[in-house]
Amino acid sequence: MPTGENGVPTGAGAQPAGVSAASAGSSARSYDHSIRLVLWRHGQTRWNVEGRFQGQSDIPLDPVGEQQAERAARLLAALQPGAIYSSDLTRATMTASPLARLTGLTVISDKDLRERYGGLWEGLTDTEIRAQYPVEHSQWRPPEGETSTAVADRACAAMERIAGTLTPGTLAVVVSHGAALRLGAARLLGLPEELWGVIGPLANCAWSVLGRRRGRWRLIEHNAGTLPEPVLSDDR
Repeated sequence: MPTGENGVPTGAGAQPAGVSAASAGSSARSYDHSIRLVLWRHGQTRWNVEGRFQGQSDIPLDPVGEQQAERAARLLAALQPGAIYSSDLTRATMTASPLARLTGLTVISDKDLRERYGGLWEGLTDTEIRAQYPVEHSQWRPPEGETSTAVADRACAAMERIAGTLTPGTLAVVVSHGAALRLGAARLLGLPEELWGVIGPLANCAWSVLGRRRGRWRLIEHNAGTLPEPVLSDDR
């Protein structure tokens, strides 16, 4: 179960054995001066279930996805976010809506949080992509689509802009898509491109938490909010 600096309540006043109240208080004060981004992937869509590459095709949540968003929103509202940012694609705005309702916050739309543009792959299943574009599939390079580097740069720039609006000790929820969130986070963390794959894909309606303290970003949580389950995603 997530504990500590992910911000999810874990029990009033609890602290590890052997940690003095003074040192615990010092640690809390240091943490209070950090900012956090909760990177929340949208809920399930029909194309997720069918294994179709969505990219920037504007596919809404299915009924399961709507239920996922409602459940996750109740958990994330407890973090008392100061802002909600979202991709302008319908599946992201539908995911953000329950959290906005619970918190009273207005969702701020940002096109740079859109999913990777899949070019000629959009709407195709993985089997169809393998058959029609075997070379591009082996390189995970959609014809007429965005490169991984372009997506990483775009999403990371959006995350940096959002972080720049936050005051110490606050957090924003960023509602986006699997590849955009993973690649943007990898860039934000300063990982070299050959290591971007060490961060696994997000499940539907799961989230990661990044924190910046003393000018450095770090991964605090990844794929939180669900038990381990198959990931239905354009990302890999």
